[in-house]
Amino acid sequence: MTDAIRILLVDDHMVVRKGVVLILDDVADMRVVGEAGSGEMAIERFSELRPGIVLMDVKMSGIGGIEATRAIRRIDPSARVIGLSTFADPDVVSTLLEAGGSGYLLKDISAADLVTAIRRVHGGEVILPEELTRPQKTSIPNGDEEPVFGDQQKRVLNLMTKGFTNPEIAEMLGLSHPTARYHVSAILRKLDVSNRSEAVAIAIRLGLADAADAP
Repeated sequence: MTDAIRILLVDDHMVVRKGVVLILDDVADMRVVGEAGSGEMAIERFSELRPGIVLMDVKMSGIGGIEATRAIRRIDPSARVIGLSTFADPDVVSTLLEAGGSGYLLKDISAADLVTAIRRVHGGEVILPEELTRPQKTSIPNGDEEPVFGDQQKRVLNLMTKGFTNPEIAEMLGLSHPTARYHVSAILRKLDVSNRSEAVAIAIRLGLADAADAP
């Protein structure tokens, strides 16, 4: 198919690559156009093939997936890279998004969910593991325990309380839009709330609104 989503598959384990190829070979609107077993090879193959999607193993020896993502985005700022990993580490996810990644998936994802994720990222969405987007139980709503936020999240929360939108926060803090969305989602998760209004109310009640000065 001339309009198929062209995919570059990067993983340092050949068995993993072959398994993904078997899944995608049966999908009519997708085509694996190349494979790479290292970050170095991923950069080279991307330059040659210019695929629509890169499925990138995050943890590899040599140039890892995050550094390879940075290099690929320098070649083509519109490149869409989906990180693949065996675990959902929030810090790794944040770093990947800051490097220009468009999504992060766990390797135990089902075939159907993988296909759906690729289509959504190809369409311009940012995909994250459910573990990192659903609210987690904390004692915040009914107690006085203060959550722990990193410096960047404090700045994001401060701007949220002032009514700034995600794109405005991204611009003010010099972040990519996906990274700003990720930090907002992380804040909602830590506060165990489902929307920005609840997060702002709790932040004000706990005195977190001025935890960091806005730039």
